[in-house]
Amino acid sequence: MTYVFLVIGFLGLFLGGEFLVRGAVGIARRFGLSPLVIGLTVVGFGTSMPELLVSVQAALGGTPAIAMGNVVGSNIANILLILGVSAVIAPLGIGFAGLRRDLAVMLAATVLLWGMILGGVLGRIEGLILCAGLLAFLRAALRSGQGVVNPELFSAEEPPPLWRSALIAVAGLAVLLVSARLLIDSATALARAFGISEAVIGLTIVAIGTSLPELATSVVAALRRQADISVGNVVGSNIFNILGILGITAAVAPIPVEPRFAGVDMTLAFAAAAGLAFASWYWGRLGRPAGAGLLAVYGGYVAAMALI
Repeated sequence: MTYVFLVIGFLGLFLGGEFLVRGAVGIARRFGLSPLVIGLTVVGFGTSMPELLVSVQAALGGTPAIAMGNVVGSNIANILLILGVSAVIAPLGIGFAGLRRDLAVMLAATVLLWGMILGGVLGRIEGLILCAGLLAFLRAALRSGQGVVNPELFSAEEPPPLWRSALIAVAGLAVLLVSARLLIDSATALARAFGISEAVIGLTIVAIGTSLPELATSVVAALRRQADISVGNVVGSNIFNILGILGITAAVAPIPVEPRFAGVDMTLAFAAAAGLAFASWYWGRLGRPAGAGLLAVYGGYVAAMALI
C-alpha cells in the first residue's frame, strides 16, 4: 500500500501544481496583471509549490533530511535530468547574453546556501536572508522587463470567470497539500523499511517527484523547439528552490543539515550549475551528446546513492 500512496502522491503533486498555476493565472489575468509579472511570481511560485509544501511539511514533521534533500536533489535533477532529457529530444540554445543575470544569481544562491549549511543547521536568520535574496531577484527581474513565461498560459481569449479560476486554484492547493503529505509519509516508510537514509530518499525519489511540473514543461517546450522556455524554466526553478523554498522553510522551522549535504551533494549541485553557465558562455547550446552526458552523470549519481 505504501507504493500506491507514493504513486498517488506523485500524481497529485503534478496535477495539483497544474491546477494551482492555471487557476492563479486566471485570477491574475482578471486583475489585469501583465504576463511578465504573472510569469515571475504566480507561475514561478506555482510550479515550485510542490517543493515548498513537501519541504515545510518534512521540516515540521521531524524529517529535515527530506526537506533539504528535496531542494538540493531537485536542483541537481533540474540540470542533469530535465535539461539532459530536453537536449536529447532537441538541441537547446542557451545563449549567454539572455541568461547571464539568472545564471549568476543561480550560482551565487548555490554558493550562499553551501556556506550557510557548513555549520550544520539552516536557521531562521539564514532563511530570512534567502527570502530577501528572492525579493531582490524578483525586483531586478521586473525592472529589467525580462522573464520566461509559458505562452500556453496566455491566450488571446477572455480569461475564465473569477470564481472558476479561484475554485481551480483552491482545488489545486488542496490536492497539493494532501499529496505532499502522502509523499512524505510513504517515502519515509520506504526509507525505514529498506534501511535507506531519509537524505537519500529526499535527494532522489522525492526530488524527482516534486520536479515533475518542471520536467513536463521543459519536455513539451523542447518538443516544440522553444528552448528558451526549457532553460529558463530550469534556471528560474533552481533560484526559487534555494531562495524561496529553503528560505521560507527555514524561516518557519530551522533545518538541521546532515554533513553529507555540504560534501558530495552540494559539490554536484554547484558543479552542475557551473557547468551549465560555462556551456552557455562557451558554446551557447546543449546538443544531443551533451544531453546524453548529463543523463549519464545523473544516472551515476542515483546509482551511487542507491549503494549508500
